[in-house]
Amino acid sequence: MSIQPTQLNKFLLFVLAPFVGLVLAFILHGLFLQIRVDKPALETPLSFEPQTDQLIAKLSESQQTAILIGDSLEQTKNNYARITQTAGALLALGRTQTNRPIAIYDRRITRLLGTPSKTIQSDNLALKLYPLHEKTFNGYAMKVQLKSDEAMKLVLGGDELGRSETTLSAAKRYKAVAGINAGGFADDRNGGRYPLSTTMMNGRYLTGFEPSFKDLFFVGLNKDRKLIGGNFDKQAELDKQYPVFGVSFVPILLQDGKSQTIPDKWLTTPRRAARTVIANYKHDHLLFVVTNARDESGKSGATLPELQSLLKRLGAVDAYNLDGGGSTTLVVHNTVMNQPSDGRLRPLATHFLFFE
Repeated sequence: MSIQPTQLNKFLLFVLAPFVGLVLAFILHGLFLQIRVDKPALETPLSFEPQTDQLIAKLSESQQTAILIGDSLEQTKNNYARITQTAGALLALGRTQTNRPIAIYDRRITRLLGTPSKTIQSDNLALKLYPLHEKTFNGYAMKVQLKSDEAMKLVLGGDELGRSETTLSAAKRYKAVAGINAGGFADDRNGGRYPLSTTMMNGRYLTGFEPSFKDLFFVGLNKDRKLIGGNFDKQAELDKQYPVFGVSFVPILLQDGKSQTIPDKWLTTPRRAARTVIANYKHDHLLFVVTNARDESGKSGATLPELQSLLKRLGAVDAYNLDGGGSTTLVVHNTVMNQPSDGRLRPLATHFLFFE
């Protein structure tokens, strides 16, 4: 049971009320004795000695009572301080015990990632970057704890629909501590590059809601900074998740820790490639995985089943494949960490950025 400061204050007032009343009574009684003087008879000599002795006795008695009350007040004050201190300690202990299972879980999944090569800690986020060295591919895993609504954002290339820019350019322009490529895109005949299907920023649909079709999914963050994703046939279904921002691509890799069926097309076109994946853990920390590929030939990089296996081994709960190949880009402190398979950075329609 927690003790609130307001409850302690009420308790202190309740304890002190009798003492305060007693002090007031003595003070009023003394004043009354001073002002109550009977009108003396003119023929009778005035004598103040008895009244003076009584007044001195009363004052002495009042002084002793005041000393006792002062001692009691001091003791009550000390008790109040001890109770407040104890309540604070109990509250802190409660918080520690509540967070203990989360801390144990976090240490367990962090051990699976290995030793971070970069660590960024701030009031907004906690970010750790881990090198990945698998048998058939290399890359990076980036674990992110979002501590505020300002920690992560989705931005448009050039801040305008139809425009594009590299993830490095967007990260520098926004002064972001890290950045990663986001959803798929489609080009029009005039050279414009637009986000693929349903895309949201700041709680708004950029080009309206589009029902899921073929293998497309929507993935993003909701108002509680939790990862949400899946197929949505109606806007009302997605709106119930309170999305703040998100993008669309293919396919879904994990849901509730279980591997999802990968359509044949995405098993072979290409079989291996540079990949970008967004995933989450049970305590809502995010996990991003990027893999390298030497080129776009499909002879190097990671397969989607390999990524499913890796993500399950790392303890991920839900995982979604983002745009890959030449789009795969991971930037930390204005440095491109992965090897772009185009041989250069590709201008993109959308980017996820992270802020200290």
